[in-house]
Amino acid sequence: ICAEPGRSTRHAPDMIPYPQSKRSHKDEFQTYSWKKVVWIYLSALNSTFPLTPNHPLISDEEYIINRAIRKPDLKVRCIKVQKIRYVWNNLEGQFQKIGSLEDWLSSAKIHLKFGSGLTTEEQEIRRLICGPNTIDVEITPIWKLLIKEVLNPFYIFQLFSVCLWFSEDYKEYAFAIIIMSIISIALTVYDLREQSVKLHRLVESHNSITVSVFGRKAGVQELESRFLVPGDLLILTGNKVQMPCDAVLIDGSCVVDEGMLTGESIPVTKTPLPKMDGSVPWKTQSEADYKRHVLFCGTEVIQAKAACSGTVKAVVLQTGFNTAKGDLVRSILYPKPMNFKLYRDAIRFLLCLVGTATIGMIYTLCVFVLSGEPPEEVVKKALDVITIAVPPALPAALTTGIIYAQRRLKKRGIFCISPQRINVCGQLNLVCFDKTGTLTRDGLDLWGVVPCDGNGFQEVHSFASGRALPWGPLCAAMASCHSLILLDGTIQGDPLDLKMFEATSWEMAISGDNFHIKGLPAYAMVVKPCKTVSQVPVEGIAILHQFPFSSALQRMTVIVQEMGGDRLAFMKGAPERVASFCQPETIPTSFVSELQIYTTQGFRVIGLAYKKLEMDHHTTALMR
Repeated sequence: ICAEPGRSTRHAPDMIPYPQSKRSHKDEFQTYSWKKVVWIYLSALNSTFPLTPNHPLISDEEYIINRAIRKPDLKVRCIKVQKIRYVWNNLEGQFQKIGSLEDWLSSAKIHLKFGSGLTTEEQEIRRLICGPNTIDVEITPIWKLLIKEVLNPFYIFQLFSVCLWFSEDYKEYAFAIIIMSIISIALTVYDLREQSVKLHRLVESHNSITVSVFGRKAGVQELESRFLVPGDLLILTGNKVQMPCDAVLIDGSCVVDEGMLTGESIPVTKTPLPKMDGSVPWKTQSEADYKRHVLFCGTEVIQAKAACSGTVKAVVLQTGFNTAKGDLVRSILYPKPMNFKLYRDAIRFLLCLVGTATIGMIYTLCVFVLSGEPPEEVVKKALDVITIAVPPALPAALTTGIIYAQRRLKKRGIFCISPQRINVCGQLNLVCFDKTGTLTRDGLDLWGVVPCDGNGFQEVHSFASGRALPWGPLCAAMASCHSLILLDGTIQGDPLDLKMFEATSWEMAISGDNFHIKGLPAYAMVVKPCKTVSQVPVEGIAILHQFPFSSALQRMTVIVQEMGGDRLAFMKGAPERVASFCQPETIPTSFVSELQIYTTQGFRVIGLAYKKLEMDHHTTALMR
């Protein structure tokens, strides 16, 4: 018996003996299911290239994929559980998930092993063992839905009731129940079939995306996304690219719309995974969130910006149902089993009815036997009591109610993939929402800034007055310390960043071919003062490098170059966190009390800080 790795299961007992052709699997909900064990034969690849047990590609047992290959017969044992493929790890003696890169890999290992792509042979082996990079949702056949619905205990009880009534010549009510049940079953099957077709169409487009893959010997190739394997090197070109898998960015930067996964339409900046020495797993190597380097399946790459190498590269992390989108689809296909109080109460209620019916049946038996009725009449009357106590029309009435509720929800654009849960909604006493953008309007308005000079705060600069913000480090920080992007001529990004930038009355542009800074691409983001803004000694500010905002770090940082001026680093974030990085003598003595004045009034307060940098630093090599 095996438990899915990474799920909240209790320790499973020892494995079933080796030769078995089936396995008993226990999932995170403690339910058991039998799974057929399938053999994958690597001999299928012999027509492409000869493979021997000592072949260097499969001799390195550092990776799960090679540990799964049984030698010398070169075959792999696997099972499929809820669309995920598991292979038998011969070294550890257990099934392990396949279709994703190992979590223990360090960033240095990812850059070294996968940074220059896989060979054609490696791709073929991984393709055979990991399976295709597809999210396939089969349309459930009508006959399956029909059988599942008809075998419902309620309908079996109805069948028993109807047969009993016909034997008693009680035809009118029996026909009415039959017609109600047929309509109820037909509507339920139709609704479930419709949901199945919709889900199939929703994920179908994922499987037919053309991508550019860099091979170690083959170079750049155009491939269908279904042929991708974990470890492949993707080359991201152009804008508006749909991600067909989860991938970790190793070169260049991307702006991604993750609305499909998070519901937030704000573009997110993704930075390359830094190459760090040591054997620490790449996900835990820094205190920043590792998701900053991951391009998730189903999201859209709005903009891909190359670094010094001239291309944007990403290593395929997970494929198929292992991806973020695949996980979302699986949660729809295999929802949590319902263990709600409502259903426990419903069962108790039915048991009470059955108990009442049993007492009635015993009483009827006694009365009719004592009065000398024929045995067949006694049996009929006794069973009749059960059909009176437990109403056979109950399931049809419940189904009709659920379907009616579902139709009303559908009119408002709300789709329900598990209709039985509608009943549970009637028990809700309290619904909690997050505040911003749900109960309030989106975005914020900039009230003002409090500049500091020496070790004290100056008077508040209010933007309501219409006065322009005077030139200085504060104005430069507000103009350049953000994650805004220029897309189709419009500035897009976080509403807070947008408000701060708009307050400076500066404009954004992309530098031309004449822009040359050591170790940087020609096309960099440049912010310039508008013609209406006077007394600015610099022509503009070039944003050389960005460390995007991280909620764990509570800050973001940019490295900028003033055109005809200094090279600076600007930081923006939670005031307490920003102050902790500053030289103590530069923090105003009234910092804590001033901060408290604004926070107690309900303002969202942001801190800004800066430092001068040496001009000869290679900016992309600088650590956060």
